[in-house]
Amino acid sequence: MSKVAFLLANEFEDSEMQVPYDEVKQAGHEADIIGLKAGETLKGKQGKAEYTTDKAITDVKADDYDAVVIPGGSSPENLRLDPNVLEFVKAFDASKKPVAAICHGPQILASAGLLRGRTITSYPPLQDDMVNAGANFVDEEVVVDCNFISSRTPKDEPAFVRELLKVL
Repeated sequence: MSKVAFLLANEFEDSEMQVPYDEVKQAGHEADIIGLKAGETLKGKQGKAEYTTDKAITDVKADDYDAVVIPGGSSPENLRLDPNVLEFVKAFDASKKPVAAICHGPQILASAGLLRGRTITSYPPLQDDMVNAGANFVDEEVVVDCNFISSRTPKDEPAFVRELLKVL
């Protein structure tokens, strides 16, 4: 089975973490919650979900995992300036391992300079940010471009999880 990293910070969109995380685990895969610090309690912006980080970003390498998931909400905004987070996702892309980002998750891919020439979707108001980062933005429930899987909002979670589980 696969080992999946979930990149998370406070104010994540509750269901965009909860649904993929639960589905990945129910499918028999391992999942680690990676944050800026190990053992930190993180709260969802809707107040419905709370997680404790398993590991700090400084203590992991992309080689330790088969895929990375980046939930949306304000979590990506809280992670995107950390150089360790950016190097982590760059290493996944360099290895052609799955990178799954939903809602605001692609902000991290933009900050890592990974969107030039890629087709992606995200929370629709981020369209200009995605285009300015060099992406071909499409407004669809799920987009798979090579090793990238992206979706727009919580209503797209079933398609997002379906594509994620296909590559695991």
